[in-house]
Amino acid sequence: MRVDLFDFELPPERIALRPIAPRDAAKMLVVTPDEAAPISDRSVLDLPDVLRPRDVLVVNNTRVISARLDGIRTRGATKAKIEVLLHKRTSANSWRAFAKGAKKLRRGDTIIFGHEAPLAADVLENCGEGEVVLAFEMSGAELDRTIERIGAMPLPPYIAGKRPADAQDRDDYQTLFAAHSGAIAAPTASLHFTPALKAALAARGVEVAEITLHVGAGTFLPVKADDTQGHVMHAEWGEIDAATAARLNEARAAGGRIVAVGTTSLRLLESAAAADGTIAPFAGETAIFITPGYRFRAVDLLLTNFHLPRSTLFMLVSAFSGLTTMQAAYKHAIETGYRFYSYGDACLLARAS
Repeated sequence: MRVDLFDFELPPERIALRPIAPRDAAKMLVVTPDEAAPISDRSVLDLPDVLRPRDVLVVNNTRVISARLDGIRTRGATKAKIEVLLHKRTSANSWRAFAKGAKKLRRGDTIIFGHEAPLAADVLENCGEGEVVLAFEMSGAELDRTIERIGAMPLPPYIAGKRPADAQDRDDYQTLFAAHSGAIAAPTASLHFTPALKAALAARGVEVAEITLHVGAGTFLPVKADDTQGHVMHAEWGEIDAATAARLNEARAAGGRIVAVGTTSLRLLESAAAADGTIAPFAGETAIFITPGYRFRAVDLLLTNFHLPRSTLFMLVSAFSGLTTMQAAYKHAIETGYRFYSYGDACLLARAS
């Protein structure tokens, strides 16, 4: 499909630079494409009323690492400032990373990150297209702790371009469910959850199941192709254990609906689903790219935020609820003051028949 079909005008003031407090006070646009009134304005606090007993919310329990590092490249007497975004671990001490100033880097260069107790890394390879492979002087848990200490939260470009990450983002950009470190972006639909909302859902008879998908570089990369067939997704690692897969299959067999919290959860569930919708245990990488025409197998409802124009995520929600429906929903959201992107409001989407 033509990528320009997924374009729309978004006023800059609609981009949320901070989350609303409390988190569950965000607005929620409910989109039901097969009903006479397909769009209704609600709140995230209404989620227990909108869902049914026996429904299961599937959340992504990945934890965002402080993956953005500032450093100095040394080569003889010359130095250059380098900023990197770690995006894929390749060994105990090496990472693939996107680098601002990558053209200044070549194999064998050393980059010093941080000031007090700095961290050194050697460039193993310059892969082109702004990507490098770095080998750090530390490894394993020691490297993880050091990166967390000297790194910054990798806020999306549409926030980071307007303000720097700060100490508040270390809390704001982690979800209630964050447990397994490895993501370079938050599964932002889960940012709306609070202990009080989780308790209200439990009282309603709605379960919460956890899976893991370490959100990678693909969430930041624009679609440069003119046609969706020309875009290649970056692979991300995910896991659904056997007990969770069985629990989800049992819930669906009992009449419950599978509600993916975020596009990351949806992509992993769909990667693990058989043609009949049965969800199998999964551990590995997925590069699934969902565009209109895709036949959904596992997910009945999707709770998500509002996404970028021309992005793979807007393509995904258009596949889920219909392009025309989502164009109308986003137009309504812009006109009525919904807040967009990672720190913005939510929408609950029903799958189009």
